[in-house]
Amino acid sequence: MRIGSSIFLIALGAILAWAVAPGLIPAVDQVLIGYILMAVGVIGLIASLILASPGRSRRVSETRSVVDPSTGERITRNESRDGGL
Repeated sequence: MRIGSSIFLIALGAILAWAVAPGLIPAVDQVLIGYILMAVGVIGLIASLILASPGRSRRVSETRSVVDPSTGERITRNESRDGGL
């Protein structure tokens, strides 16, 4: 869940909980659904902010050089990869 969709869920939950007249949809507790949507939006917002933090990403670079025994040519190999969880 991204930041935009989390904010959308929070806004939709607030509208259902506080702005729409109760009983608009029969047999459904709109206020409870609004609070649930707001809670899910807040949890998603917190999770997306934690996962997008800059300290989480780490790049590892490795360079290897060898000499080809048959031709005497130097071969260099560069490797980059993301290290992390």
